[in-house]
Amino acid sequence: MRKVVLFIAMSLDGYIADSHGGIEWLNGQGNDDENMNTYSEFAKNIDTVLMGWNTYHQVVTELSPTEWVYGDLTAYVFTHNKSYSTKQICFTDEDPTDLLKILKGQKGKDIWICGGANLIGQLMGENMVDMYYISIIPVLLGGGIRLFGDFPKQQELRLVKTQSYNGIVELIYERK
Repeated sequence: MRKVVLFIAMSLDGYIADSHGGIEWLNGQGNDDENMNTYSEFAKNIDTVLMGWNTYHQVVTELSPTEWVYGDLTAYVFTHNKSYSTKQICFTDEDPTDLLKILKGQKGKDIWICGGANLIGQLMGENMVDMYYISIIPVLLGGGIRLFGDFPKQQELRLVKTQSYNGIVELIYERK
């Protein structure tokens, strides 16, 4: 069965965006030559990406306004905004848990939860996240959008791997 994987970066104090929703702080402590390309290795095992409207909007307006960066992946964007779906991007107001149950039952590679915090929280609340790839960025923001909000019950994880590069620590956990 397909796994549901959270692959995301957060500040050392647990934020995925600053108090203005910005992510300019997402870098290591040195130059880019010291960074590893962990995303490329991760992306080999996924074919579907899930995201909320705010994450989608940030991708298409700030991060990559001229090119859809998730070219080969089927994307599901959870929103109440009326938008027209394409072959690659499906806008939906369906319950994320219900859709994810259907997707997990289909053939394919793993499913990536890209963001944002609301979507992550809903899926964690239903204990649907199988793997956590969390990159800790060497910055303290002091406020913003938290990665982990409240969820109904404790969730046990098992550490699978750690690595560090350019001041960034990457933690990989699986759900017990």
